Amino acid sequence: MSREFRHIIRIVDTDVDGSLKALYALKRIKGISTSLANAVLKRAGIDPHMRAGLLTEAELEKIEEIIREPSKHGIPTWMLNRRKDLETGKNMHYISADLILRHKLDVDRLKEIKSWRGYRHAYGLKARGQRTRSTGRKGKTVGVKKKAAAGGGGAK
Repeated sequence: MSREFRHIIRIVDTDVDGSLKALYALKRIKGISTSLANAVLKRAGIDPHMRAGLLTEAELEKIEEIIREPSKHGIPTWMLNRRKDLETGKNMHYISADLILRHKLDVDRLKEIKSWRGYRHAYGLKARGQRTRSTGRKGKTVGVKKKAAAGGGGAK
């Protein structure tokens, strides 16, 4: 079976550059880290250094199957991005649009219950204890202004 090179491939509803190595091509999908991409390729039996454009349809289907149900294929639970979900209590892994939606719902829930983190999110402030005295400013910049010397003019 000959391998035909494709410049753009579609993996899990995401267009990926075929000239990238398979490991880095999987990383382009939102919700997949380097370690998870490496584990998925190992489970699928694919060389991570092979170019993504050379993957066959069967290999792409195998990769998608593992990404959609990682726990069924022996991927450890610590690699999943949603452990002990609040609603179901299960370990799950969200990718692309599902991940964005779930994150938005989490932030909205924090705002609704009026937790401190929800308050910080609602007002556009740092929510994880970062410094705010000198960083994280939006809008008009606040800096140090020099006082005009009494008597007008400048330096003589």
